[in-house]
Amino acid sequence: MTRFCDETDWGFGWIDADRMQRTSHTLLAGGRVWIVDPVEADGVEDRIRALGEPGGVIQLLDRHSRACASFAARFGVPHHVLPLGRLDGVPFEFLLVRKGRFWKETALWWDEERVLCVADALGTIPPFCARAETLGVHPLLRLIPPRKRLGGVSPRHVLCGHGEGVHGDQAESAFGEALGTARRRIPRMLASLASRSRAV
Repeated sequence: MTRFCDETDWGFGWIDADRMQRTSHTLLAGGRVWIVDPVEADGVEDRIRALGEPGGVIQLLDRHSRACASFAARFGVPHHVLPLGRLDGVPFEFLLVRKGRFWKETALWWDEERVLCVADALGTIPPFCARAETLGVHPLLRLIPPRKRLGGVSPRHVLCGHGEGVHGDQAESAFGEALGTARRRIPRMLASLASRSRAV
């Protein structure tokens, strides 16, 4: 079962109801619709077409192939895999998050609307968040969080690849807190994980 989320004037998201709550987004920018890390879901294609003319599919994480190629073929648009910097005709900047052997990730920054869209570096579902956190750094990145690579932006909307986004005044503070406290809250995060495991 899929549900829609992150509804705004310039786009929407949808969440696949699996354990990891895989989340995809569309952004209406520069007169076209950009589809980010999509998963298949009923009703999504119609909503995308109603929003506007598709401009491209953007894949922000190497392992987030999901249905990216399928969406790009269906709409007849380019499939941008791990874009970096600025691309001709694409109204976003792409920031390097991680470039490792087993993990390659970029993030989308839309300066006009102050939107930061991330694949795995940040999330709002329980595996990412320590107790009382709204937004958390991925457990495997907490020891060395991407502060320098993402810390130069001040988002009003943080859209995540796992879970609903964070919006408005809460977004900037939650974003700064997530990056600034990721390392020292590792014990709290591990305690939260242990507590949830015992409850299952």
